[in-house]
Amino acid sequence: MPHEITTDVLVAGGGPCGLMLANELGRRGVRCLLVDPKPGTAFNPQANATQARTMEHFRRLGFAHEIRFLGLPPDHPTDIAYFTRYAGYELARLALPTAREAVSRIRSMAGSWSAAELPHRISQKYVEAVLLRHARALPSCDIRYRWRLEAFGEAGDRVQATIRPVEGDGGSVAVRARYLVGADGARSAVRRQLGIGWTGVTGVQRDFMGGKMFAVYLRAPGLQQHMPHPPAWMHVTVNHERRAFMAAVDGVSEYAFHAAVHPGEDADDWTEADARRVFAQAFGREIPIEVLSVGTWVAGHSLVAGRFRQGRVFIGGDAAHLFTPTGGLGYNTAVEDAVNLGWKLAHVLQGRAGEGLLDSYEPERRPAAVRNTGYARRFADSVGLFAASPELEDPGPRGDAARAAAAVHLDAHARLEFNIPGVTFGTRYDGSPAIVRDGSSPPPDEPNSYTPTACPGGRAPHAWLEDGRSLYDTFHFEWTLLVLGTDVPDTAGFERAASRRGMDLQVVRHASPSLRGLYEAPLVLVRPDQIVAWRGQDGTQADAVLDRVAGLKPARPRG
Repeated sequence: MPHEITTDVLVAGGGPCGLMLANELGRRGVRCLLVDPKPGTAFNPQANATQARTMEHFRRLGFAHEIRFLGLPPDHPTDIAYFTRYAGYELARLALPTAREAVSRIRSMAGSWSAAELPHRISQKYVEAVLLRHARALPSCDIRYRWRLEAFGEAGDRVQATIRPVEGDGGSVAVRARYLVGADGARSAVRRQLGIGWTGVTGVQRDFMGGKMFAVYLRAPGLQQHMPHPPAWMHVTVNHERRAFMAAVDGVSEYAFHAAVHPGEDADDWTEADARRVFAQAFGREIPIEVLSVGTWVAGHSLVAGRFRQGRVFIGGDAAHLFTPTGGLGYNTAVEDAVNLGWKLAHVLQGRAGEGLLDSYEPERRPAAVRNTGYARRFADSVGLFAASPELEDPGPRGDAARAAAAVHLDAHARLEFNIPGVTFGTRYDGSPAIVRDGSSPPPDEPNSYTPTACPGGRAPHAWLEDGRSLYDTFHFEWTLLVLGTDVPDTAGFERAASRRGMDLQVVRHASPSLRGLYEAPLVLVRPDQIVAWRGQDGTQADAVLDRVAGLKPARPRG
């Protein structure tokens, strides 16, 4: 075993953030060493929803199709349904497309859902396996589960660290890295050593999604036969005895069940027998189940780290933000952290950008985390503070009236939490030093509607081309200079300026008048993460624009 390893980026944590970062770095040939003390990727289901923006990033990396056909079978419903109990009354249902329907419908969707990909209901355990397989196929990535980061410290232009296998008699190994990224979860040792505290709100108590939750990973092949309702993906119980939710994991027999723990109950000591008891409460009667695992977790967090960087050390994912899981925003925000940081680290390490580019990570991703934790808290309040009265289960007129009132609230809530194109696509980097503003204002930030805009700092508007391709599929993997319309300015200035700086920029031309109208400019500079960095009428300021977006100079060119 070597006494010292030299790498470009040391990543602590092999969850979605760390694995996505390894893919972003490895695709660019950057040496990456990832360590995680766990035996491997997740066994328990954990996050169960991959948002459309995350799917677009998976498409950019070439494996969205693999993700799309894992998890739920292609024709399994992805509805969100609310019940008094699973064998009781159905209160509300939001019907959503199956995976197969998502593929067939997407080209006909416009407005808020104009996208290269639609959301997909898939457990994080399946996503992590795909990310790991692709990362291990990249020659510059060294992925080591059952290895722990022991210590680290900055030493000039390096981070000096030690790692150690968690099993056996193997000694510690020194690591010399240019940068360290802590993607090591909510109890991040990296964040703690840096002395970075949390900001935000925690300890919020609600009847549901606020306080301790009891998690059961179970197998029940005949579950649907015992339910007097059509299949769904998400099953939420609303009754006065105990609130719970259950997500279909494989669409056949496996489910992730989570129940609220009441004050005074010590669920940390609950056993398989307790799992069967609590599940029977939610179902309305006992049915055969196989308990695969049990555990507890705490809902009610809306926390964001005070800093995302200290010197050559960065944090991302759960190490940088903690969510209540309403809306499924934690894992998806973690993936975008990795996307944002990955290309920046690679370009700096390869001499294609200045060190100043890394100064844009925190001003871009920290406000995004504050925004998204705020939305998750709003969704949790909407469902968790709803008072479930005993009358909901009465068979007579009083019960009918209570259920009708609940249906109105839950139907509105389902659309608030699960039809969220604004949350999905609307993250913006307006305060970033790596964005060139043009004086325009973006549309209002709303969770349930999204107005595509090329106002610099946001996701590039998507469109389907006449030949059936996604506009995104024509973008270069690194920098793209879109040239739109037929009467267009010369691009030689941008091409020469990019060449002088070693920037990998490709000119992509589309004569479509509709694209010119969508982007409201003939020239648009799109970053590797598909964010509009600049737009304008000509290339006269190419040098100043590229200096700014590549972190080379503090000049402030105009749009």
